[in-house]
Parts: sequence; C-alpha cells; structure tokens
Amino acid sequence: MMRRVWMMALLGLPGCSRPLEQPEIREVLDRQVAAWNRGDVEGFMQGYWKSDNLEFATPQETTRGWQATLDRYRKRYSTPAKMGHLRFEKLAAVEMRPDFARVSGRYLLDTSEGAKSGRFELTFRRMDGAWVITRDHTVADP
Repeated sequence: MMRRVWMMALLGLPGCSRPLEQPEIREVLDRQVAAWNRGDVEGFMQGYWKSDNLEFATPQETTRGWQATLDRYRKRYSTPAKMGHLRFEKLAAVEMRPDFARVSGRYLLDTSEGAKSGRFELTFRRMDGAWVITRDHTVADP
C-alpha cells in the first residue's frame, strides 16, 4: 500500500498527500534552497544525513553515501552559474509519523544552461533531535 501511495504522490495524482505543515522539515528545505542560491553546495548538503547509508536516486542511477552525493553535486554543478536559482513548490506530506516523514514536491532550477524542473520525494528521519533527509528520489521533467 505504501509503495502505491508513494508512486501516486511522485506522479502528482490527487488525493494522496496533504500540504506540508511540519515547520521543522520546512526549515530544512528552506535552508537548502538558501544555500543553493548562494552557491553553497556544502551548505545545501547539511540537510542530508551524513552517512554512508544516504541514498540519492534518479531513474538513471542511485548514489549511496553523503560524500558520494556531495561529489555528484560538485561535478554536476561546479560553478554558481551552473547551480543557478532554485525553488521548491507543491510541497506535500505523503506520510508523517513522529520520527519519519515522506515529502514530495517539485523543483524549478534556472541555470546558465537553461531552466530545469522535476519532481522529488524525500524520506526524512528525525535523528538526534534533528530532521535529515535519508533518501532523495528525484525525477527530472523530460
């Protein structure tokens, strides 16, 4: 059942999520956007779980580990112009428990290489009193 809800949310189907109203999670995402928009990849990565078990998945590949994910971002977005300006929209809680959340949304990225956009679903866990992203599944728009 959870996989069905997750896929429905990722595909943007109605009736499977609710607006994100968790301020602590929203704050993590707001800090990520602010760091990205000032060209600070390391600051952006502070929202992620600093663990070898972090997963960043796209339809093409899965990157495992915080350092490998940071290296991936550094390679793809090597300059502030390539990073561009990021914003998130349509943030929704797909599933919420006291120490676990799934959040879906859309990203819009204006870069020197043109506009990019897509959908994402983030798995958050509360660890040591702080919310961190433990899994990021991102799908770019065609």
